Amino acid sequence: MSDQYPPPPSSDPTGPAGSAPPPPQWGETPGAPPAPAYASAPPVAPGQMGGQMGAGPIGEVRSTGVAVLLFIVTFGIYGWYYWYKVHEEMKQHSGQGIGGAVALILAIFVGIVMPYLTSAEVGGLYKRRGQKEPVSGITGLWYFPGIFILVGPIIWFVKTNGALNDYWKSLGAQG
Repeated sequence: MSDQYPPPPSSDPTGPAGSAPPPPQWGETPGAPPAPAYASAPPVAPGQMGGQMGAGPIGEVRSTGVAVLLFIVTFGIYGWYYWYKVHEEMKQHSGQGIGGAVALILAIFVGIVMPYLTSAEVGGLYKRRGQKEPVSGITGLWYFPGIFILVGPIIWFVKTNGALNDYWKSLGAQG
């Protein structure tokens, strides 16, 4: 017999001191050995890793100016990398979203949807924390049809990347 389990209960239902045993706690079976402390926690809702929203790793703060420069210098290839990385970080952090692989496939084949999805997911990070969303799917309108005023995509990127950077910084990321 192991030392970690209490001795079996006696045939006296009132126990040694004459009082009734305490009622079983949530998740315990009467007469079963006590569960470890971590096993008695309430169930975790979908999207809540470790019982907390955003319990995953914190993402990287990316300079908006450097990202725009890299996008121009690489003739747009950096955009694919950017969308892969930010969506993968958001998915690992929150447990929700499309993730990097799906984001990359969408960016390559139907890239026009990415500004809307990215802004919506960044806004969702704030919303899950109970904060006002600084960006949302509607922010993607700066990208298209905003491209017709030429600076629309830059406005979209400054707003969305800025909101994402602010979110990561609020969690302690350096940048």
